[in-house]
Amino acid sequence: MKELVLDIAKALVDNPDAVVVEESRKNDEIILKLTVSQDDMGKVIGKQGRIAKAIRTVVRSAANREKVKVSLEIV
Repeated sequence: MKELVLDIAKALVDNPDAVVVEESRKNDEIILKLTVSQDDMGKVIGKQGRIAKAIRTVVRSAANREKVKVSLEIV
């Protein structure tokens, strides 16, 4: 999951070296925290949060295949 979010985020931003994804577990859920540079924040979130919502949808469907719960936080 971490690599999937990393690949998607690096493709969207101007500064791919600043993209960091941290993975932690809480109970039976995987929590991914995506951090990008301040200049690229709008590109990851998108207008009205559409891109962020699309990234979350892709990650959740990939997690569904592996029967895991995943949540994505954009920091």
